[in-house]
Amino acid sequence: MKHPAIIVNFKAYREVEGDRAIRLSRLIQKVSTENGVPMAVCPPHLSLGVVSRMLEIPVYAQSVDPLPPGPGTGYVTPSMLHSTDVKGTLVNHSEHRIPREDVSTVVQMCGEVGLDVCVCAETTEEAVAMAEFHPAMIAVEPPGLIGGDVSVTSADPGIVSGTVDSVIAVDPDIAVYCGA
Repeated sequence: MKHPAIIVNFKAYREVEGDRAIRLSRLIQKVSTENGVPMAVCPPHLSLGVVSRMLEIPVYAQSVDPLPPGPGTGYVTPSMLHSTDVKGTLVNHSEHRIPREDVSTVVQMCGEVGLDVCVCAETTEEAVAMAEFHPAMIAVEPPGLIGGDVSVTSADPGIVSGTVDSVIAVDPDIAVYCGA
Protein backbone atom coordinates (compact mmCIF):
# COMPACT_ATOMS: atom_id res chain seq x y z
CA MET A 1 0.00 0.00 0.00
CA LYS A 2 1.19 3.51 -0.80
CA HIS A 3 1.62 5.49 2.39
CA PRO A 4 -0.59 8.53 2.90
CA ALA A 5 1.09 11.94 2.75
CA ILE A 6 -1.15 13.24 5.52
CA ILE A 7 -2.63 11.31 8.45
CA VAL A 8 -5.47 13.12 10.26
CA ASN A 9 -5.89 11.98 13.86
CA PHE A 10 -9.40 12.81 15.09
CA LYS A 11 -8.47 12.21 18.75
CA ALA A 12 -11.48 12.26 21.13
CA TYR A 13 -13.03 15.65 20.47
CA ARG A 14 -16.81 16.12 20.65
CA GLU A 15 -16.67 17.17 17.01
CA VAL A 16 -15.96 13.56 15.97
CA GLU A 17 -18.48 11.75 18.14
CA GLY A 18 -21.05 9.57 16.39
CA ASP A 19 -21.98 10.50 12.83
CA ARG A 20 -19.68 13.51 12.93
CA ALA A 21 -16.70 11.16 12.50
CA ILE A 22 -18.34 9.87 9.33
CA ARG A 23 -18.96 13.37 7.98
CA LEU A 24 -15.39 14.47 8.70
CA SER A 25 -14.00 11.29 7.14
CA ARG A 26 -16.01 11.87 3.96
CA LEU A 27 -14.81 15.47 3.80
CA ILE A 28 -11.17 14.41 4.15
CA GLN A 29 -11.63 11.79 1.43
CA LYS A 30 -13.12 14.48 -0.84
CA VAL A 31 -10.17 16.81 -0.21
CA SER A 32 -7.75 13.95 -0.84
CA THR A 33 -9.42 13.02 -4.11
CA GLU A 34 -9.85 16.57 -5.40
CA ASN A 35 -6.25 17.52 -4.63
CA GLY A 36 -4.54 14.23 -5.43
CA VAL A 37 -2.94 14.12 -1.98
CA PRO A 38 -2.94 10.67 -0.37
CA MET A 39 -4.55 11.01 3.06
CA ALA A 40 -5.64 8.71 5.86
CA VAL A 41 -7.98 9.23 8.81
CA CYS A 42 -7.80 8.03 12.42
CA PRO A 43 -11.33 8.19 13.81
CA PRO A 44 -12.21 7.12 17.36
CA HIS A 45 -12.27 3.35 17.91
CA LEU A 46 -16.07 3.31 18.10
CA SER A 47 -16.25 4.57 14.50
CA LEU A 48 -13.55 2.40 12.92
CA GLY A 49 -15.75 -0.32 11.44
CA VAL A 50 -18.28 1.93 9.76
CA VAL A 51 -15.73 4.50 8.55
CA SER A 52 -13.28 1.93 7.19
CA ARG A 53 -15.99 0.16 5.20
CA MET A 54 -17.32 3.36 3.57
CA LEU A 55 -14.08 5.08 2.57
CA GLU A 56 -11.62 4.47 -0.21
CA ILE A 57 -8.78 6.27 1.58
CA PRO A 58 -6.96 4.37 4.34
CA VAL A 59 -8.41 4.31 7.84
CA TYR A 60 -6.05 3.86 10.79
CA ALA A 61 -6.78 3.24 14.46
CA GLN A 62 -5.51 5.69 17.05
CA SER A 63 -3.94 2.91 19.08
CA VAL A 64 -3.88 -0.83 19.61
CA ASP A 65 -2.98 -3.09 22.51
CA PRO A 66 -0.24 -5.75 22.30
CA LEU A 67 -2.56 -8.68 23.01
CA PRO A 68 -3.68 -11.74 21.07
CA PRO A 69 -7.38 -12.62 20.85
CA GLY A 70 -8.67 -13.94 24.18
CA PRO A 71 -9.40 -12.55 27.62
CA GLY A 72 -8.78 -8.81 27.80
CA THR A 73 -11.89 -6.80 28.53
CA GLY A 74 -11.65 -3.28 27.19
CA TYR A 75 -8.57 -3.86 25.04
CA VAL A 76 -8.31 -3.60 21.25
CA THR A 77 -6.17 -6.28 19.61
CA PRO A 78 -4.48 -6.20 16.20
CA SER A 79 -6.82 -9.01 15.15
CA MET A 80 -9.85 -6.89 16.07
CA LEU A 81 -8.52 -3.99 14.01
CA HIS A 82 -7.91 -6.26 11.06
CA SER A 83 -11.52 -7.44 11.23
CA THR A 84 -12.77 -3.87 10.78
CA ASP A 85 -10.90 -3.42 7.48
CA VAL A 86 -8.61 -0.69 8.84
CA LYS A 87 -5.24 -0.46 7.10
CA GLY A 88 -3.11 0.30 10.12
CA THR A 89 -2.73 2.02 13.45
CA LEU A 90 -0.88 4.72 15.29
CA VAL A 91 1.00 3.60 18.36
CA ASN A 92 2.87 5.37 21.15
CA HIS A 93 1.29 8.79 20.55
CA SER A 94 2.39 11.29 23.19
CA GLU A 95 -1.17 11.23 24.54
CA HIS A 96 -1.16 7.42 24.72
CA ARG A 97 2.40 6.28 25.43
CA ILE A 98 3.25 2.61 25.83
CA PRO A 99 6.46 0.87 26.93
CA ARG A 100 9.14 0.31 24.28
CA GLU A 101 8.77 -3.47 24.47
CA ASP A 102 5.03 -3.13 23.82
CA VAL A 103 5.77 -1.08 20.70
CA SER A 104 7.93 -3.94 19.44
CA THR A 105 5.16 -6.45 20.14
CA VAL A 106 2.52 -4.26 18.44
CA VAL A 107 4.65 -3.84 15.30
CA GLN A 108 5.21 -7.60 15.12
CA MET A 109 1.57 -8.55 15.80
CA CYS A 110 0.20 -5.97 13.36
CA GLY A 111 2.60 -7.20 10.69
CA GLU A 112 1.29 -10.73 11.16
CA VAL A 113 -2.25 -9.60 10.27
CA GLY A 114 -1.20 -7.17 7.54
CA LEU A 115 -1.64 -3.84 9.32
CA ASP A 116 0.72 -0.89 8.88
CA VAL A 117 2.00 0.76 12.03
CA CYS A 118 2.92 4.41 12.44
CA VAL A 119 5.04 4.64 15.58
CA CYS A 120 5.10 8.05 17.22
CA ALA A 121 8.35 9.27 18.74
CA GLU A 122 9.03 12.39 20.77
CA THR A 123 12.68 12.82 19.72
CA THR A 124 15.07 11.81 16.98
CA GLU A 125 16.75 9.42 19.41
CA GLU A 126 13.48 7.70 20.23
CA ALA A 127 12.62 7.49 16.52
CA VAL A 128 15.92 5.72 15.85
CA ALA A 129 15.22 3.25 18.67
CA MET A 130 11.74 2.60 17.26
CA ALA A 131 13.16 2.12 13.75
CA GLU A 132 14.83 -1.04 15.02
CA PHE A 133 11.33 -2.59 15.10
CA HIS A 134 10.85 -1.84 11.36
CA PRO A 135 7.38 -0.26 11.38
CA ALA A 136 5.95 1.06 8.11
CA MET A 137 6.08 4.65 9.39
CA ILE A 138 7.52 6.77 12.18
CA ALA A 139 6.14 10.19 13.13
CA VAL A 140 8.38 12.48 15.13
CA GLU A 141 6.37 14.88 17.26
CA PRO A 142 7.79 16.79 20.22
CA PRO A 143 4.99 16.75 22.82
CA GLY A 144 5.33 20.43 23.68
CA LEU A 145 4.24 21.40 20.19
CA ILE A 146 1.20 19.12 19.84
CA GLY A 147 -2.03 21.08 19.69
CA GLY A 148 -0.23 24.41 19.70
CA ASP A 149 0.16 27.20 17.19
CA VAL A 150 3.82 26.55 16.35
CA SER A 151 4.71 23.79 13.92
CA VAL A 152 7.68 21.49 14.36
CA THR A 153 9.16 22.80 11.12
CA SER A 154 9.08 26.34 12.51
CA ALA A 155 10.20 25.54 16.05
CA ASP A 156 12.97 23.08 15.21
CA PRO A 157 13.37 22.19 11.53
CA GLY A 158 16.49 20.18 12.38
CA ILE A 159 14.45 17.58 14.24
CA VAL A 160 12.63 16.72 11.01
CA SER A 161 15.68 16.45 8.76
CA GLY A 162 17.71 14.79 11.51
CA THR A 163 15.02 12.21 12.15
CA VAL A 164 14.62 11.43 8.45
CA ASP A 165 18.37 10.92 8.03
CA SER A 166 18.72 8.88 11.22
CA VAL A 167 15.71 6.62 10.61
CA ILE A 168 16.66 5.96 6.99
CA ALA A 169 20.14 4.96 8.17
CA VAL A 170 18.48 2.19 10.22
CA ASP A 171 15.84 1.17 7.66
CA PRO A 172 15.39 3.01 4.35
CA ASP A 173 11.92 1.48 3.89
CA ILE A 174 10.40 3.39 6.85
CA ALA A 175 8.37 6.46 5.86
CA VAL A 176 9.10 9.36 8.22
CA TYR A 177 6.38 11.85 9.17
CA CYS A 178 6.38 15.12 11.00
CA GLY A 179 3.64 15.48 13.59
CA ALA A 180 2.46 18.51 15.51
